[in-house]
Amino acid sequence: MTLQSEASATHSAAPQPPGGRLLSGWFATGVPADLDQHLLRYGPAPLPGSKETVTALITAAEEAGLTGRGGASFPTGRKLRTVARARGTAVVVANGMESEPASLKDEVLLHVAPHLVLDGAQLAAAAVGADVIHLCLPRTRAAQRSTLALAAAERRREHLDRIPVQVHALPHHYVSSEETSLVNWINTGNARPLATPPRPFEKGVEGRPTLIDNVETLAHLALIARYGAAWFRTAGTPDAPGTVLVTASGAVHTPGVYEMPLGTPVGRILDTAGGAIAPIGAVLVGGFFGSWLPIEQAVRTAFSKSGLAAAGAGPGAGVIAALPHAACGLAETARILGYLAAQSARQCGPCQFGLPAVAEDFAQLAWGGLDRTGFDRLHRRIGLLPGRGACRHPDGAARLAATALQTFTDDVRQHFHRGPCPAAGTHGTLTVPTAPGPLQEGWQ
Repeated sequence: MTLQSEASATHSAAPQPPGGRLLSGWFATGVPADLDQHLLRYGPAPLPGSKETVTALITAAEEAGLTGRGGASFPTGRKLRTVARARGTAVVVANGMESEPASLKDEVLLHVAPHLVLDGAQLAAAAVGADVIHLCLPRTRAAQRSTLALAAAERRREHLDRIPVQVHALPHHYVSSEETSLVNWINTGNARPLATPPRPFEKGVEGRPTLIDNVETLAHLALIARYGAAWFRTAGTPDAPGTVLVTASGAVHTPGVYEMPLGTPVGRILDTAGGAIAPIGAVLVGGFFGSWLPIEQAVRTAFSKSGLAAAGAGPGAGVIAALPHAACGLAETARILGYLAAQSARQCGPCQFGLPAVAEDFAQLAWGGLDRTGFDRLHRRIGLLPGRGACRHPDGAARLAATALQTFTDDVRQHFHRGPCPAAGTHGTLTVPTAPGPLQEGWQ
């Protein structure tokens, strides 16, 4: 996959397109920013030094309308204010786990603009009164972890940072990026999610109020602190301001990570990714926890929380994957559901029993044939999953399965009445990991 912006087509130095922000340095030089380059471009982070300046930073985040870029799209200013008001010394956790297999945005951002992320983490820590920052990365990115640990140490030597940064390498499972998983691992060395309440902002790392933000969110905060809320709102739409990093994959000519204004139609994002290799039948929006949309609906849908909500979807971790019309959407979904079932923490009934049962039923629909009794059972099981798990893992899988049945109705009829279509037996279009699951790799 390649790193792209809205108007650039190569890795080499290229003019920065209008609206480009997080990736602007990369497109100015074509190489990742080291500390000297970062300081030359932005200067030191404007860390608040008084109660008034702390309040001003939080207010700027609120007025900018910055929302989380890790999947939940929660207002960042509200999170900052809530943790800042909590009793006790706070902790900041920067989430760079990116356990969504269809996403590369966090890995790319940490590679090309690591100091924007570290600036944002320092600013967030100053805003909430934290005395430590934990940067969480997957163990599979050992080289990046080493680079970031060296970058954090260099910043401390240069007296740029007030708050120490600890860089961690966690087991790389789908649910190990969930915020309670990060808290649990830092506290106990176990990367399984925890039941809530309490939420981490109430009682997180070491029982203290804990702010957990995606690394892209923190990078945006670093720019808002420098340029202000009004500047941030010059991109995007009034109800979805700013830009967002989107990973485009599947049947497009130039898959990669793109920085786009929020509210950009999905069709334009696909065009930016080089357009379709073959006629597209559907688009997976939001990743493996996301929703399938028919191409006719997807192309005109705005990529924002409100725009996608109207279509029964959400941006998730900033993912769109184009599925060719000739591919079998049921087989693609069955492969993803099998992966999600294998990735569960097996701490509650919906994950341990319900999700594997849905995956098995869907696999029969895709490849083995499913009778009316089984089809009715599949619908019933999908309806039982949401809201019953210790975390949101079953909810996301249920959403994926339900939207597949709605979007691929022609395939459902084909498979139900005449058996699997020829495309079901071909190699899948979407990349679904085949690595060992948590039971083989462990959670420590």
